[in-house]
Amino acid sequence: MNRKRAVRWTVCFAFLVIIAAVFFFMELLIGSASLSINEVFGALTGSGDDSAARTIVNDIRLPRALAAALLGGALSVSGFLLQSFFNNPIAGPYVLGISSCAKLTVAISMTLTMKYGILLNSAEMVGAAFIGSLLSMGAILLLSGKVRNMAQLIIAGVMIGYICSALTELAVTFADDANIVNLHNWSMGSFSGINMDNVKVIALIVLTAVSAAFIISKPMGAYQLGESYAKNMGVNIRHFRVMLILLSSILSACVTAFAGPVSFVGIAVPHLVKSIFGTAKPIIVIPASFIGGAVFCLICDLISRMLFAPVEISISTVTAVFGAPVVIAAMLSHRNQKGSV
Repeated sequence: MNRKRAVRWTVCFAFLVIIAAVFFFMELLIGSASLSINEVFGALTGSGDDSAARTIVNDIRLPRALAAALLGGALSVSGFLLQSFFNNPIAGPYVLGISSCAKLTVAISMTLTMKYGILLNSAEMVGAAFIGSLLSMGAILLLSGKVRNMAQLIIAGVMIGYICSALTELAVTFADDANIVNLHNWSMGSFSGINMDNVKVIALIVLTAVSAAFIISKPMGAYQLGESYAKNMGVNIRHFRVMLILLSSILSACVTAFAGPVSFVGIAVPHLVKSIFGTAKPIIVIPASFIGGAVFCLICDLISRMLFAPVEISISTVTAVFGAPVVIAAMLSHRNQKGSV
């Protein structure tokens, strides 16, 4: 049985990596400007003579593809951490209103600073989003102490998200005319406009947080079996919960700061990964969710760019179309499992 599981996990990981590589290259190859495979390789290696191709690939498509992969993986891992924390398969940064609150704090910060001609740098945007994520998480934790029904807690998170989204639209309305378009596009969710400097910051934050999540995968596995079991295994529950909150907030904040709110990835991908791999072990699900989230967002970003080209639709529109059915399936599956106990 263990050998069969190992073979299954190896095959699944190999499949995800191959699919990720294929769609990553498609992101570089496909666009409004047609490029050949040789032109893309020439631009990446520096051996090509076409300066226009080098600009398109290295300055526009490569940063966008890297951002989609990293931020997609970050959202997926953040969702899995929240699902482990609340022991609920439909908990996620978007559903619980964490992404919306992070969007609100970033929008307010951008509106206030742009009014005086100041542009926020990457660290300041992530910091603003992190504050919003923690505020939302704090509100949800306070509600969790008063509301015992998880369904009611999810509904409360959705309401927090709606309130924050409404306040964000209000902030965008009062922005300067020259900045309204940029703020509106960002508030709808998009991987466009990200440069290599942004990618370096994203990679540093995301890879550090995901590595930290992987390091605590063993106590997370014990926590999944119940608090009493985790305590008997020597897990400090209080410190462990704080770590889960901080890591999930950092990951969702990084995504919101650079790409705006991206819906349903944090719920749909971990659920799909657990179904495909046939396990909920964090040591397997965390890296698989990261790669799966990268694949999911690369595919959705490609669709958002090319479906109605040259018009680009928001990334959240596409992720919602593919992610919402998975969330519905997760809800029905969770309900059936509870009913059969």
